[in-house]
Amino acid sequence: MKGMLQVYTGNGKGKTTAAFGLSLRAVGADKKVYIAQFVKGMKYSELNIFQNIENIEIEQYGLTCFIYEDVSQEDIDAAQEGLKEVAEILKKGEYDLVILDEANIAVYYELFSAEELIEVIDKRAPEVEVVVTGRYADEKLIEKADLVTEMKEVKHYYQKGISARFGIEK
Repeated sequence: MKGMLQVYTGNGKGKTTAAFGLSLRAVGADKKVYIAQFVKGMKYSELNIFQNIENIEIEQYGLTCFIYEDVSQEDIDAAQEGLKEVAEILKKGEYDLVILDEANIAVYYELFSAEELIEVIDKRAPEVEVVVTGRYADEKLIEKADLVTEMKEVKHYYQKGISARFGIEK
């Protein structure tokens, strides 16, 4: 089966959650999943469960959340190193599904370019399904994708000052 390229983008909540749901479906079908989290270096609740699920490997290629700060050279280096590792993983084809969580944000903040990301995806083993998540998907990636879903924020409790809640958003 030929692997497709899926992109989950937009300002609404649910991009990573949708990708993680797909990873559970894949594991339920005896597929192997690799999740690369770009930009993220903090400990989120999903890390606790994924390390206990056979056939899912998750790796973070971020330091801390810099979204409200300036991007450091260390942030760029971590993302670049992660992209190199992901390139090898995609070429080998050992995983059926590879999720590049927040790779769109990494491109947006110029940790690596859309062209670099697309090149890595293009060189994957042909049967590997790839999902790229994050706001601000680059038009070149959207054009390349086989499926694009845009999450649209209609209403969110953040607007009422409710912070990310443990077990729900973090």
